[in-house]
Amino acid sequence: MLSNNVIKIITSLGSKKYRQKYNLFVVEGVKNIGEVIKSSINIKELFLTEDFWPDENGIKKTFVDEKDLKKISYLSTPNVGLALCELPNHEDEINLSGLTIALDDIRDPGNLGTIIRLADWFGVENILCTKESVDVFNPKVIMSTMGSFSRVKIHYIDLENYLKNYNGNIFGTFMEGESIYENKLPQEGILVMGNEANGISPAIEKLTTNKLSIPFYGKNGSTESLNVAVATSVILGEFKSQLSNKS
Repeated sequence: MLSNNVIKIITSLGSKKYRQKYNLFVVEGVKNIGEVIKSSINIKELFLTEDFWPDENGIKKTFVDEKDLKKISYLSTPNVGLALCELPNHEDEINLSGLTIALDDIRDPGNLGTIIRLADWFGVENILCTKESVDVFNPKVIMSTMGSFSRVKIHYIDLENYLKNYNGNIFGTFMEGESIYENKLPQEGILVMGNEANGISPAIEKLTTNKLSIPFYGKNGSTESLNVAVATSVILGEFKSQLSNKS
Protein backbone atom coordinates (compact mmCIF):
# COMPACT_ATOMS: atom_id res chain seq x y z
CA MET A 1 0.00 0.00 0.00
CA LEU A 2 1.34 3.42 -0.96
CA SER A 3 1.91 6.00 1.74
CA ASN A 4 0.03 9.28 1.64
CA ASN A 5 3.34 11.11 1.23
CA VAL A 6 4.28 9.13 -1.90
CA ILE A 7 0.82 9.69 -3.37
CA LYS A 8 1.04 13.41 -2.58
CA ILE A 9 4.45 13.80 -4.26
CA ILE A 10 3.54 11.89 -7.42
CA THR A 11 0.19 13.63 -7.87
CA SER A 12 1.89 17.03 -7.43
CA LEU A 13 4.13 16.36 -10.45
CA GLY A 14 1.42 17.51 -12.82
CA SER A 15 2.69 21.00 -11.93
CA LYS A 16 6.00 22.29 -13.31
CA LYS A 17 6.66 23.95 -9.95
CA TYR A 18 6.70 20.60 -8.15
CA ARG A 19 8.56 18.78 -10.92
CA GLN A 20 11.35 21.29 -10.40
CA LYS A 21 11.07 21.13 -6.61
CA TYR A 22 11.45 17.34 -6.46
CA ASN A 23 13.52 17.04 -9.68
CA LEU A 24 11.11 14.31 -10.82
CA PHE A 25 8.61 13.59 -13.59
CA VAL A 26 6.15 10.83 -14.42
CA VAL A 27 6.18 8.43 -17.37
CA GLU A 28 3.15 6.23 -18.11
CA GLY A 29 2.16 3.78 -20.81
CA VAL A 30 3.83 0.51 -21.79
CA LYS A 31 5.55 2.05 -24.83
CA ASN A 32 6.79 5.13 -22.95
CA ILE A 33 8.11 3.19 -19.96
CA GLY A 34 9.81 0.67 -22.24
CA GLU A 35 11.55 3.49 -24.10
CA VAL A 36 12.66 5.31 -20.95
CA ILE A 37 14.10 2.05 -19.57
CA LYS A 38 16.30 1.84 -22.69
CA SER A 39 17.36 5.49 -22.43
CA SER A 40 19.97 7.26 -20.27
CA ILE A 41 17.23 8.84 -18.12
CA ASN A 42 17.45 7.69 -14.52
CA ILE A 43 14.34 5.88 -13.25
CA LYS A 44 14.02 6.36 -9.52
CA GLU A 45 11.22 3.84 -9.07
CA LEU A 46 8.73 1.75 -11.01
CA PHE A 47 5.21 1.29 -9.61
CA LEU A 48 3.76 -1.84 -11.19
CA THR A 49 0.65 -3.97 -10.98
CA GLU A 50 2.63 -6.86 -12.50
CA ASP A 51 6.28 -7.54 -13.33
CA PHE A 52 6.00 -6.36 -16.92
CA TRP A 53 9.76 -5.74 -17.20
CA PRO A 54 11.24 -8.67 -15.22
CA ASP A 55 14.78 -8.29 -16.60
CA GLU A 56 15.27 -4.76 -15.29
CA ASN A 57 16.68 -5.88 -11.96
CA GLY A 58 18.65 -2.70 -11.36
CA ILE A 59 15.54 -0.53 -11.08
CA LYS A 60 13.65 -0.27 -7.80
CA LYS A 61 10.18 -1.77 -8.20
CA THR A 62 7.15 -1.31 -5.99
CA PHE A 63 4.17 -3.54 -6.71
CA VAL A 64 0.77 -1.94 -6.22
CA ASP A 65 -2.82 -2.95 -6.83
CA GLU A 66 -4.96 -1.26 -9.47
CA LYS A 67 -6.66 0.89 -6.84
CA ASP A 68 -3.36 2.40 -5.68
CA LEU A 69 -2.13 2.84 -9.25
CA LYS A 70 -5.26 4.82 -10.06
CA LYS A 71 -4.46 7.17 -7.15
CA ILE A 72 -1.12 8.18 -8.68
CA SER A 73 -1.90 7.86 -12.39
CA TYR A 74 -2.56 10.78 -14.72
CA LEU A 75 -4.52 8.53 -17.08
CA SER A 76 -8.28 8.01 -16.92
CA THR A 77 -7.60 4.30 -17.41
CA PRO A 78 -4.17 3.40 -15.98
CA ASN A 79 -2.40 0.38 -17.44
CA VAL A 80 0.38 -1.74 -15.96
CA GLY A 81 2.41 0.90 -14.19
CA LEU A 82 4.08 4.25 -13.74
CA ALA A 83 7.75 5.25 -13.82
CA LEU A 84 9.04 7.94 -11.50
CA CYS A 85 12.05 9.50 -13.24
CA GLU A 86 14.66 12.13 -12.47
CA LEU A 87 14.68 15.22 -14.65
CA PRO A 88 17.61 15.04 -17.08
CA ASN A 89 20.16 17.84 -17.14
CA HIS A 90 19.26 20.32 -19.91
CA GLU A 91 22.18 22.63 -19.34
CA ASP A 92 24.27 21.07 -22.11
CA GLU A 93 25.66 23.27 -24.84
CA ILE A 94 23.36 23.36 -27.85
CA ASN A 95 25.07 21.72 -30.83
CA LEU A 96 22.92 21.99 -33.92
CA SER A 97 23.35 20.05 -37.15
CA GLY A 98 21.05 19.60 -40.09
CA LEU A 99 17.51 20.86 -39.58
CA THR A 100 16.32 22.05 -36.16
CA ILE A 101 12.78 22.91 -35.04
CA ALA A 102 12.10 26.04 -32.99
CA LEU A 103 8.76 26.51 -31.23
CA ASP A 104 7.54 30.03 -30.53
CA ASP A 105 5.26 29.72 -27.48
CA ILE A 106 3.59 26.37 -28.17
CA ARG A 107 1.06 25.93 -25.37
CA ASP A 108 -0.87 22.72 -26.09
CA PRO A 109 0.69 19.55 -24.58
CA GLY A 110 -0.66 17.37 -27.37
CA ASN A 111 0.89 19.58 -30.03
CA LEU A 112 4.30 19.54 -28.38
CA GLY A 113 4.16 15.78 -27.89
CA THR A 114 3.23 15.21 -31.52
CA ILE A 115 5.98 17.55 -32.76
CA ILE A 116 8.53 15.65 -30.66
CA ARG A 117 7.34 12.40 -32.29
CA LEU A 118 7.64 14.02 -35.72
CA ALA A 119 11.16 15.22 -34.95
CA ASP A 120 12.11 11.69 -33.95
CA TRP A 121 10.52 10.25 -37.10
CA PHE A 122 12.21 12.70 -39.47
CA GLY A 123 15.61 12.60 -37.76
CA VAL A 124 15.54 16.06 -36.17
CA GLU A 125 17.75 15.85 -33.08
CA ASN A 126 17.00 19.20 -31.38
CA ILE A 127 13.95 21.32 -30.63
CA LEU A 128 14.38 24.88 -29.35
CA CYS A 129 11.49 26.21 -27.27
CA THR A 130 10.71 29.61 -25.85
CA LYS A 131 10.62 29.57 -22.07
CA GLU A 132 6.86 30.23 -22.24
CA SER A 133 6.21 27.03 -24.21
CA VAL A 134 4.55 24.08 -22.48
CA ASP A 135 6.99 21.99 -20.44
CA VAL A 136 8.15 18.77 -22.11
CA PHE A 137 7.86 16.95 -18.76
CA ASN A 138 4.16 17.72 -18.44
CA PRO A 139 2.55 14.24 -18.12
CA LYS A 140 0.29 14.92 -21.13
CA VAL A 141 3.29 15.82 -23.30
CA ILE A 142 5.24 12.75 -22.20
CA MET A 143 2.27 10.47 -22.90
CA SER A 144 1.73 11.85 -26.40
CA THR A 145 5.39 11.48 -27.43
CA MET A 146 5.16 7.66 -27.30
CA GLY A 147 8.75 7.50 -26.06
CA SER A 148 10.29 9.99 -28.50
CA PHE A 149 11.03 12.44 -25.67
CA SER A 150 13.91 10.12 -24.68
CA ARG A 151 15.65 10.60 -28.06
CA VAL A 152 14.99 14.24 -29.02
CA LYS A 153 16.76 17.02 -27.09
CA ILE A 154 14.43 19.82 -25.97
CA HIS A 155 16.04 23.15 -25.05
CA TYR A 156 14.18 26.02 -23.32
CA ILE A 157 15.94 29.24 -24.22
CA ASP A 158 15.58 32.94 -24.99
CA LEU A 159 14.68 32.11 -28.58
CA GLU A 160 14.74 35.67 -29.90
CA ASN A 161 18.23 36.29 -28.55
CA TYR A 162 19.45 32.91 -29.82
CA LEU A 163 18.19 33.59 -33.35
CA LYS A 164 19.80 37.04 -33.36
CA ASN A 165 23.16 35.33 -32.96
CA TYR A 166 22.48 32.47 -35.37
CA ASN A 167 24.17 32.73 -38.77
CA GLY A 168 22.27 30.10 -40.72
CA ASN A 169 18.90 29.89 -42.48
CA ILE A 170 15.87 30.71 -40.31
CA PHE A 171 12.68 29.40 -41.90
CA GLY A 172 9.37 30.83 -40.72
CA THR A 173 5.89 29.61 -41.57
CA PHE A 174 3.45 32.29 -42.73
CA MET A 175 0.21 32.39 -44.69
CA GLU A 176 1.82 34.86 -47.13
CA GLY A 177 5.09 32.93 -47.45
CA GLU A 178 6.42 31.19 -50.56
CA SER A 179 5.10 27.71 -51.29
CA ILE A 180 7.28 24.96 -49.80
CA TYR A 181 6.74 23.04 -53.06
CA GLU A 182 8.26 25.85 -55.16
CA ASN A 183 11.36 26.37 -53.02
CA LYS A 184 14.69 24.61 -52.99
CA LEU A 185 14.92 23.97 -49.27
CA PRO A 186 18.41 23.98 -47.72
CA GLN A 187 18.83 21.09 -45.31
CA GLU A 188 20.66 23.17 -42.71
CA GLY A 189 18.83 25.71 -40.60
CA ILE A 190 16.11 26.37 -38.05
CA LEU A 191 12.41 25.89 -38.81
CA VAL A 192 10.27 28.16 -36.61
CA MET A 193 6.69 27.12 -35.87
CA GLY A 194 4.40 29.61 -34.17
CA ASN A 195 1.89 29.74 -31.34
CA GLU A 196 -1.46 27.98 -31.92
CA ALA A 197 -3.50 31.19 -31.75
CA ASN A 198 -1.09 33.94 -32.78
CA GLY A 199 1.49 32.32 -35.01
CA ILE A 200 5.08 33.54 -34.98
CA SER A 201 5.63 36.64 -32.87
CA PRO A 202 6.56 39.90 -34.68
CA ALA A 203 9.99 40.00 -33.00
CA ILE A 204 10.92 36.55 -34.27
CA GLU A 205 9.31 37.15 -37.66
CA LYS A 206 11.84 39.94 -38.24
CA LEU A 207 14.66 37.44 -37.78
CA THR A 208 13.45 34.91 -40.35
CA THR A 209 15.42 34.67 -43.59
CA ASN A 210 12.99 32.44 -45.50
CA LYS A 211 9.20 32.80 -45.29
CA LEU A 212 7.44 29.56 -46.19
CA SER A 213 3.80 28.54 -46.56
CA ILE A 214 1.77 25.43 -47.25
CA PRO A 215 -0.44 26.26 -50.26
CA PHE A 216 -4.19 25.76 -49.98
CA TYR A 217 -5.65 23.38 -52.58
CA GLY A 218 -9.21 23.13 -51.31
CA LYS A 219 -12.25 24.20 -53.32
CA ASN A 220 -13.44 26.72 -50.77
CA GLY A 221 -11.81 28.98 -48.21
CA SER A 222 -13.58 27.74 -45.09
CA THR A 223 -10.41 26.16 -43.64
CA GLU A 224 -8.62 28.98 -41.88
CA SER A 225 -5.29 27.28 -41.14
CA LEU A 226 -3.64 23.99 -40.26
CA ASN A 227 -2.98 22.79 -36.73
CA VAL A 228 0.67 23.54 -35.86
CA ALA A 229 1.56 19.86 -35.46
CA VAL A 230 -0.05 18.99 -38.81
CA ALA A 231 1.77 21.90 -40.49
CA THR A 232 5.05 20.72 -38.97
CA SER A 233 4.46 17.25 -40.41
CA VAL A 234 3.82 18.59 -43.91
CA ILE A 235 6.86 20.87 -43.89
CA LEU A 236 9.26 18.27 -42.48
CA GLY A 237 8.01 15.81 -45.07
CA GLU A 238 8.84 18.23 -47.88
CA PHE A 239 12.28 19.02 -46.46
CA LYS A 240 13.12 15.33 -46.30
CA SER A 241 11.59 14.64 -49.70
CA GLN A 242 13.89 17.20 -51.28
CA LEU A 243 16.86 15.70 -49.44
CA SER A 244 16.00 12.25 -50.83
CA ASN A 245 15.71 13.64 -54.36
CA LYS A 246 19.21 15.11 -54.11
CA SER A 247 20.80 11.82 -53.12
